[in-house]
Amino acid sequence: MSKDLSVPPEIPKEDGRPKWDNKFQYILSCIGFAVGLGNVWRFPYLCQIHGGGAFLIPYFIALLFEGIPLLHLELALGQCLRKGSIGAWNTISPYLGGVGIGSWMVSVLVSLYYNTVLTWVMWYFTNSFQEPLPWSVCPLNENRTGLNEECYKSTAVNYFWYRKTLNITPDVTETGTLQWWLILCLATCWAIVYLCTIRGIETTGKAIYVTAIFPYLVLTIFLIHGLTLPGATDGLAYLFTPNLNTLKNPRVWLDAATQIFFSLSLAFGGLIAFSSYNPPKNDCEKDAVTVAIVNSVTSLYASIPVFSVLGFKATTGYWDCLDRNIINVINEFDLPEESIMRQNYTAWISYLNSSHPEKIAGLKLKSCDLQEFLDQSVSGTGLAFIIFTQAIILMPGSQAWAILFFVMLFSLGLSSMFGNIEGVFTPLLELRIISKSIPKELLSGIICLISFLITLCFTLGSGSYWIDIFDSYAGSVPLLVIAFFEVIGVAYVYKMKRFSKDVKWMTGRKPNLYWQITWRFISPLLLLIVFVAFVTLQIQKPASYAAWNPKYVCSQIFSKLLIKARLVYFSPLPHPLKSLSSTAYLHNAYSVRTTSVTGALMNT
Repeated sequence: MSKDLSVPPEIPKEDGRPKWDNKFQYILSCIGFAVGLGNVWRFPYLCQIHGGGAFLIPYFIALLFEGIPLLHLELALGQCLRKGSIGAWNTISPYLGGVGIGSWMVSVLVSLYYNTVLTWVMWYFTNSFQEPLPWSVCPLNENRTGLNEECYKSTAVNYFWYRKTLNITPDVTETGTLQWWLILCLATCWAIVYLCTIRGIETTGKAIYVTAIFPYLVLTIFLIHGLTLPGATDGLAYLFTPNLNTLKNPRVWLDAATQIFFSLSLAFGGLIAFSSYNPPKNDCEKDAVTVAIVNSVTSLYASIPVFSVLGFKATTGYWDCLDRNIINVINEFDLPEESIMRQNYTAWISYLNSSHPEKIAGLKLKSCDLQEFLDQSVSGTGLAFIIFTQAIILMPGSQAWAILFFVMLFSLGLSSMFGNIEGVFTPLLELRIISKSIPKELLSGIICLISFLITLCFTLGSGSYWIDIFDSYAGSVPLLVIAFFEVIGVAYVYKMKRFSKDVKWMTGRKPNLYWQITWRFISPLLLLIVFVAFVTLQIQKPASYAAWNPKYVCSQIFSKLLIKARLVYFSPLPHPLKSLSSTAYLHNAYSVRTTSVTGALMNT
């Protein structure tokens, strides 16, 4: 029988599809997928560089008009059609099948490099049991006559990260060798992912109770401890003091919009897959609002302990700078010990500078400014593996704090991996290219094994460069393109009237004016603006990546324009190809009259 495309797909009745054990398990899974490493190491950084508390204004505007509407749309879509990303979009229209394929490809790419980040976390976790922590001191040179020169020129923290962990090459053109310690950690990480996803939501639903809840416990412990550290209030004041002048900078609004988008894990397909296991009658609107609010509150909550610790690190660095200067002044002027203290240092320097300017100038004292130490902003792996590890060294009981910190990061990343894997696993089953006779356990094992073999390239000396490229480009522009076609597909292809009826059937109420206006106009417009602005900035910015040069112990810049261009446009490519394929197929079917295809889609 021919399929009339003008008739909306019926909401499937109860079937043999797996279901969540309870509503709380489903909400936790969505929260775990959304709340990830970016909440800890990117959101606080954006607040810091974009006017502190002032950044919250564009952030919550983007949440209201972009994040929550798109989240509601994806949850409603999966719950309505009870299919993963590929199946859902193919059901709506063959023209939109590429949206699902694009989501699947992004989930594959992100899963590959995301689990490699967890590999680094695991490596640091295993080293956190050593006393002293291996990144706290420089090792001896080969002759054991002094400190390692590369470490001495840099810092112990930098040396452990770039040399002992990554064993990094000078640039991406030098492949380097496989690092056996990273291979072991990588295999362990994929084994853990396999065990947790071995039977889909049946096993991830159990593991999520630990991986989603435990990070909040650790954040609370760090919060309590962080607020007791000297300099914590300076860090928090620096973070949240609003500078409204920054709102004049378009980059602030762009970063707020992209942070909301990526933080909620939109367009990956994982949320559609998760909601497809819900009963058809479920309040997906309430679920979307709940997940979005919890995600944003978590970002704010995580910022407090993070900048309490960073304020402590800045204050400690400031004090060390003063102490070194004080020792030099006391020795030069033969002053009694403790005659110059931190409290009266400025007064003493002012006095000596006026009475003995030549001597003071000859000492070449360092400029000690707390603000400069607080200005040392960094995000991503730099925050986790360099700045935060350096701060942990200064804490009493540093081993325990290091263990807690890296277990928290691993839990955050693992719960996000569940959503990525579900975004890969569910569509594969729905494509029917894999026999149903293959057990889920075997299929999960094959996927994880293949993924492990592919990600071995990330354990090379040049692996971290590829991670940086993947993180910066493979999962950015493609997601914006996919999300744009998602909202256009629902609002203008599937039609808002039909979608509203489906939502009313599921929730018991029709979407109000806020939802309909954001879905029809505001969200697609915002996505288009963000996409154009993002691409414009990328074109204007030099195509480069930072490379570690062991000879000079500094960052060097190398071209990566071709690599970036290929990765940026690789994932969304299936959408236009699938649309053209569907157009050709439907045109051919109409011409030979083998199938009668009618409806609104063919009339446009």
